[in-house]
Amino acid sequence: MSASDNVHSGLDHDLQSISQLKTARQNIKQELAKVIVGQEAVLDQILIAIFTRSHALLVGVPGLAKTLMISTLARTLKLGFKRIQFTPDLMPSDITGTEVIHQDQGTGERTFKFLKGPIFANVVLADEINRTPPKTQAAMLEAMQERRVTVGGEDHPLPNPFFVLATQNPIEQEGTYPLPEAQLDRFMFMIMVEYPTAEEELQIMKSMTGTGGQPVETVLTAEQILDLQQIVRRMPVADHVYAYAEKIVRVTRPKQPEALEFCRKWLTWGAGPRASMNLIMAAKARAMLNGQNHVSCQDVAEVAPPILRHRISPNFSAQSEGVTADDIVRRILEAIPQTEKLH
Repeated sequence: MSASDNVHSGLDHDLQSISQLKTARQNIKQELAKVIVGQEAVLDQILIAIFTRSHALLVGVPGLAKTLMISTLARTLKLGFKRIQFTPDLMPSDITGTEVIHQDQGTGERTFKFLKGPIFANVVLADEINRTPPKTQAAMLEAMQERRVTVGGEDHPLPNPFFVLATQNPIEQEGTYPLPEAQLDRFMFMIMVEYPTAEEELQIMKSMTGTGGQPVETVLTAEQILDLQQIVRRMPVADHVYAYAEKIVRVTRPKQPEALEFCRKWLTWGAGPRASMNLIMAAKARAMLNGQNHVSCQDVAEVAPPILRHRISPNFSAQSEGVTADDIVRRILEAIPQTEKLH
């Protein structure tokens, strides 16, 4: 087989995978609809995080079915699921695992044996992550970054695929330990989980007070997810799309010459390079989930709010005027044109 034949074969495989991912997205939504009402935008953002090998932070008041959505999604993807309830007395070893003394019944010899913690799962729900002290948060976030746990000088790799979906309650702040900006940056998305519409709430009342829903079916396996993650990385991106994503990030930095005037006025600091990388990766996954074989500036614009809202810091001036991070991101997207070439 010639080099050109290999290229065509690879392209055909990628196009088939794009079609497969679009179909999988539709099937996943169909399965989740048996249990979850609405929240389609939230689900799309979670899927983007999964297919870019990333983590997401969900912010919403209690009772919006965040836990149910994530556990149901794990079942549709045939992945191992563990839920960790974060509390003020939670220790790092409660998450990562610990070594215990094991005695051989035959020889009587004693050795250390590692007992794996709940982080050893494909999908880990870190419920109310801001309710545990910084030491435990740091252990969790280190495992997320390194994708392994080190205990007693020995490395223990985490399963593959591996995703952390953490939740935060935006209302009750008493007894919480807010995540520092450097740790927030580890999450690709900060996803805002909103209240249901009136029609959705009526449907929730009827479905959740009845006899129970239908069982969900498996849509994708772990092996298929790993393959699709590689396809997402291979998706080509045009130079003008790179330039658009770069400009969105650079204008947020108040001390940079490219900064927009309102960013200088309202921001203490802007987004770092991880934001620009995440914009491209998330735009690739969004394009694939929609069945596109190319990435557009619109894909970048659509994923910008959940990527930037926790990476920019509104100052006192913004807060006094009631200007939020989302307001600033919206104004940035309005100010930067989605043209074919940016100068």
